[in-house]
Amino acid sequence: MENKLTEGSVIKNMLRFSLPYLLACFLQTFYGLADLFITGQFNGADAITAVSVGSQVTHMLTVIIVGLAMGATVTISRAVGARDKRGAEQTIGSTITIFAVFALGATVILVLSVNGILSLLSTPAEAFTQARSYLLICFAGVPFITAYNVISSIFRGLGDSKSPMYFVAAAGVINVALDYLFIGPLSLGAAGAALATVIAQGCSVLLALLWLRKKDMGVSLRRQDLRPTKNRLSVILRIGFPIAVQDGFVQIAFLVITAIANGRGVDVAAAVGIVEKIIGFLFLVPSAMLSTVSAMAAQNAGAGLHQRGRQTLGYGIAITVAVGLIFSAICQVWAEPIIALFAKDSPAVVVMGGQYLRSYVFDCAFAGIHFCFSGYFCAYEKSILSFLHNLASIVLVRIPGAYLASVFYPDTLYPMGLAAPAGSLFSALICLGMYLYLRKKKVF
Repeated sequence: MENKLTEGSVIKNMLRFSLPYLLACFLQTFYGLADLFITGQFNGADAITAVSVGSQVTHMLTVIIVGLAMGATVTISRAVGARDKRGAEQTIGSTITIFAVFALGATVILVLSVNGILSLLSTPAEAFTQARSYLLICFAGVPFITAYNVISSIFRGLGDSKSPMYFVAAAGVINVALDYLFIGPLSLGAAGAALATVIAQGCSVLLALLWLRKKDMGVSLRRQDLRPTKNRLSVILRIGFPIAVQDGFVQIAFLVITAIANGRGVDVAAAVGIVEKIIGFLFLVPSAMLSTVSAMAAQNAGAGLHQRGRQTLGYGIAITVAVGLIFSAICQVWAEPIIALFAKDSPAVVVMGGQYLRSYVFDCAFAGIHFCFSGYFCAYEKSILSFLHNLASIVLVRIPGAYLASVFYPDTLYPMGLAAPAGSLFSALICLGMYLYLRKKKVF
């Protein structure tokens, strides 16, 4: 089994693990941005809105899957740190079965619910038909989304963050090529963007399965490992379920904000949708640090090396805050040119998108703090703490702040964009308080 995260320099291990993960996330987000960018080159605000709304829904589903899979990553990492090979194998087998059932059930439910989802989001009438086509195609591809993220979580739990990078790189190339074909010459609009994404994800899963057959990961599965035991199921869900619910609530908050924006017209909806995509791209560093902190701290916790886990948390926070401040400075200067890349023929979208991006971008720095704490809490099987601070942030700050800003400042999106960083700052303060309390109790 891989067991490199408990030895050597902490910062070097973090960079060695996080950079491939970051690149994989970059590529995955890049081809999501490519959908929006290429759609904007050949279509108007209606198609842009359809892709932005549809992709937010599918992104919500993806982060829920990733959150559930975090339970597998942490459990495998702890087994690797403790050199418990059979425990790692049983966890991998249980994970495969659990997520196969999840994927089938989610596909059926989502396909049947597509009209209701779009109605709840107050999707503009001009974009409704295209958004529906986009979601139906993406929902049919849920098994591919699930399979890719589960396989990646297994690799990362074993200490290998490079292999998933190769899978998503192949998917990115395929997705961009198909985007130009389907959206350009074939004029399929939002449906073409969705079709390109699903085909690309299917190819990445096929590549991952072929890679698994050839690569020696130091573990082997038996047929009985595919039968989830009560104990394995309990551990995976105890860690993963709160994270999935937490991430789900965060995405629901984003969707509520999207619904608020959609009620203000198609130009505002397009502006908010574009900024959400850009922020998702900028959030790659906090996301990479969350996974890095959780995997490294879990392996070190399994090995009894708690000081190394605390060092991982500190380095992760320092890196994410520094990068977040750099992003914030860049967006203060070049907000409109960045938005114009996605809506060159929609000046109203560019102006409002620039307002929203300038304030929202500060979230990159504040969110990095609570992302790292969430990863650390997960490593110690206390993911319920991550759920609690995010729920408090959403209910008390994010949604009320966005709503009040839209009511009192109807002519600008700048105040509305401040709701997200305010919510993240609130979460970061809660996390710091919980960490200090549990350190005093010698939990970590």
